[in-house]
Amino acid sequence: MPGPVGFAAGLDQVLMDLALHRLGVTLVLDRSEVTGDDGSGHTGPWDLAVLEAAPARSTAGPRDAAGAAAAVEAIADTSSRAVARAAPAAPVAAYGDSAPRFGEFRRRHVTELSDQEHQQAAGRLRELAGHSNLTLLTAARDMPLSHAAVLAEWLAEDGDREARLPDAGPPEPTHTDEPTRTDRAPRRPGYRAAASTAVADLNAGALAFVMGTGIVSTALYVNGAGTASAALLWVALAGFAVLVPAYGWRLLCHRRRFVADLLEPRAFAFLTLAVSSNVLAARFVPQGHTAVAGAFLAFGALGWLVLDYGIPLALITSLQRGPSFDQVNGTWLLWAVGSESVALAAASLARVTSSQVLPVLAVVCWAIGLVQYLLVATIVLARLLARPIQPEGLMTSVWIFMGAAAIAVLAGVRLIALPPGGALLSHQLIAGSPVVLWSFSSRLIPLLLALGAWRHLVRRVPLRYELGWWNIVFPVGMYAVATHEQGRATGTGWMTATGRWEIWVAAAVWAVVFAAMVGRLAAAPLSGRAGTRRRSGAGAPR
Repeated sequence: MPGPVGFAAGLDQVLMDLALHRLGVTLVLDRSEVTGDDGSGHTGPWDLAVLEAAPARSTAGPRDAAGAAAAVEAIADTSSRAVARAAPAAPVAAYGDSAPRFGEFRRRHVTELSDQEHQQAAGRLRELAGHSNLTLLTAARDMPLSHAAVLAEWLAEDGDREARLPDAGPPEPTHTDEPTRTDRAPRRPGYRAAASTAVADLNAGALAFVMGTGIVSTALYVNGAGTASAALLWVALAGFAVLVPAYGWRLLCHRRRFVADLLEPRAFAFLTLAVSSNVLAARFVPQGHTAVAGAFLAFGALGWLVLDYGIPLALITSLQRGPSFDQVNGTWLLWAVGSESVALAAASLARVTSSQVLPVLAVVCWAIGLVQYLLVATIVLARLLARPIQPEGLMTSVWIFMGAAAIAVLAGVRLIALPPGGALLSHQLIAGSPVVLWSFSSRLIPLLLALGAWRHLVRRVPLRYELGWWNIVFPVGMYAVATHEQGRATGTGWMTATGRWEIWVAAAVWAVVFAAMVGRLAAAPLSGRAGTRRRSGAGAPR
């Protein structure tokens, strides 16, 4: 039964069976807007108003994908309250309730669940469904032809979702007086299926892990901690050796999703491929491994050249996106970081070789990176100041604001150390820029810390590991190395001493984030197995 009447029919169950017993059950309302194209009876605000009568209840109404992801995280923390979440309506009205057209709707809805914008929230729902009972509540007229039925089927299946038949008909009809549930146990995937799913869902910025680990390894090396530096270098190399082929595998086997990621505003995250390679190149130079450093620089410079032009070109010419100022985010600053990383690796290698090309390449990329930083920083800052920011949408990528300035400082210091006459710019012209950039990046640190405190302490957004944490490790490590090297280049003792202290802070941040990542990876399969055992036990799910 559609609309308010349909929800009112189940309100008694919400009050008597869920709320009064303090059961941790999640209710997902499929209509959060005032009305839908299929009739004015679908009024999400009415449903939410009625739910105010339920005791021990928490309600969330996310406005976008980031808000939905934060709501899912909050739901995961809730063990003794009934939670209602109003979700944006699925495009059922675009296809109507016609069974012959359901196949196309189903295909598009599954694709939407797997795209970059929704995969974090959808993945969290899949994780919750894997180890507990998840209830989906819908106000659709025809349950078998609703998006709730598609979502229930998607949550209950494992393996590669792209292997499904796109034109499959509607699922078998179910009893429409009860919510759609995901109680049946999913098939346990093998290692090959799990690897395929992991590659299909690989984040465009996954190599941020290598970036952060590589720069902290460099920081420890300049601080004299050779053993710890070597250990982190091997960790970074292992990550690089695993993730780069995974990118290639995703491009070959999941090309549609790979290309879709290149056509969205977070596409700049792909530049972590080039940046990580160049950071490793700069790390190998001090130990005399010039051939290895040259190979990493060649790979990184080629990746930078392709992505530095390809990503903006794809975004400008694509007709498959809805341009919005709200889509601007901190990952755009990787456009500048990519150029500066080439400058850093080239300048580091030029100090130990007689190449005439490397100094020119370093200066050109350094200058390009400065201009890119000024342009993109203006856009990102305007976005933060001109548009409202929800705490759930305040991403860790804003730390790249500071990291992009810090890597320009370090690249500038490396350029100053080159013999005069080999570069296009004089040392006097270059020398002042690192000081200005270091001062600006230093000023950003209290602001970034305050924003983090507001997000997690004031607005109580759950502090859980996510890949974006490496967007903090890299700037902190880069700033520490830049401070140390700037002090040594200018003969400023207090700056060098401060840099040494900051290096240990960067190492501690890396250790915390790495431990959180390992814990998250270890907990995922254990929770999945526990959920499977719980569902296969003697007690029937409610």
